Amino acid sequence: MIPAPSTRHDVRLENVIKQFGGWTAVDNISLSIEGGEFFSLLGPSGCGKSTTLSMIGGFESPSAGAIYLDGEDVSRQPSYKRDVNTVFQSYALFPHLTIFENVAFGLRRKGVKSDEVTRRTNEMLELVDLAGFAKRKPGQLSGGQAQRVALARALVNKPKLLLLDEPLGALDLKLRKQMQIELKRIQSEVGITFLFVTHDQEEAMAMSDRLAVMSKGRIEQIGTPADVYDHPATEFVASFLGASNLLPGTITAQNGAQAQVTLEDGAIITLPRAVLAQIAGDKVKIGVRPEKFHVLQPGEPRPDGWNEIEAIAGVSVYLGVSRQYEMESKTGRALSVYAQNSGRQEDIPPGSAVRLTWNPAHTFAVTGT
Repeated sequence: MIPAPSTRHDVRLENVIKQFGGWTAVDNISLSIEGGEFFSLLGPSGCGKSTTLSMIGGFESPSAGAIYLDGEDVSRQPSYKRDVNTVFQSYALFPHLTIFENVAFGLRRKGVKSDEVTRRTNEMLELVDLAGFAKRKPGQLSGGQAQRVALARALVNKPKLLLLDEPLGALDLKLRKQMQIELKRIQSEVGITFLFVTHDQEEAMAMSDRLAVMSKGRIEQIGTPADVYDHPATEFVASFLGASNLLPGTITAQNGAQAQVTLEDGAIITLPRAVLAQIAGDKVKIGVRPEKFHVLQPGEPRPDGWNEIEAIAGVSVYLGVSRQYEMESKTGRALSVYAQNSGRQEDIPPGSAVRLTWNPAHTFAVTGT
C-alpha cells in the first residue's frame, strides 16, 4: 500500500544572503517552491546551491533574509525542529542494521508503536521496490539499491519537504538514468515537495517541474526545463544548460511581431520581437541550439521564412541518434550542429561549404557587448 499524498507545503526564500567571513556564498536570492513540486537547484560547483539547501534544512543559518516553510519563518529554527529530511550523496546507512531496521530507525526514535513501524516500513520498502530486501545488510546491496534505502529512510517519517543533495553522484551513468525515473515516480506517488541539488544539466531537465540555474551565488533564471532551455535569459544559462551557438549582431528593425538583426558576417535574420524584450540597447547575441539547425543539401531551397547563414564544416562525431559537427561561421566563430541520424544524409566532409537554416521561432537572444 502506497502512502497517500501529503498536504501541500510551500517553500519561500526572501532576499537570503549567506556569508563565510569575507566570502558571499549566496548573494541575495529569492524564490518560491510550490507544495508537491519537484524543484531543482542547478549550477556548477561553488555556485551556492548546496549552501542554499543547507540553509533550508537548518544546517546553516542565513546571514540575512528569511526562509519560510509552509508560511512559517524558520530562518533561526534548528534543523531538528523542521519537518524536513535530507538525502546526501553518501547514503550513511548503518552497516550493522538490516535494511528494514535502517528504514525503521527514525520511526523507532520517535517512539512510534511497533505495529505502526512494521506497517510503514514495509509500505516504504514496497514503494522503492525493495520489499524482498528487508533482512539484508547494506553491504549486500548495489549502489542503486542503497540509494533507494536512503530515500525510503528519509520518506518514512512523512516530512513536508525532502532535500536531495547530489544523491545520484556516486552512481554510474546507467544507474543514474534509472534512478532519475525512479525518483520522479516516487515523488509523484508520495506527493511530497522535493528540492534537488545537482550540477548535471540532463539530470535536472529530466526530473524537474521547475528549476533555478545558479551562478556565483545568484539565481540567473527560474522556469520549467523547456522554458529555460528554449528561452535562456542570460549568456551563462544559454551556455550552461546544453550547447548553444551565440552569434553577435545589431538590432536593425522592430516592426510588428517581428524583429530584424544583422549579424557580424552581414547576414540578416528575423526573429520574434518578443525575444528582444529584455535586451537593452541594440547590441545582441542571437542564440540557436545545435539541434535547431538544418543543413541544406546543395541546391536545396531554404524553407520559406527561415533564416540562413553560411558555414564551413569541420570534424564530426557519430553519436548514434545524431552526428555532431563542429563548424565555423564566415567570421571564424565556432558553431555546433547536430544532424539527426535519419539515414538520408551522408557525412559532410571537413572543409565543405554548407548553408545552415533554422525556424525564426527557434531563436533566442541575450544581451550582447
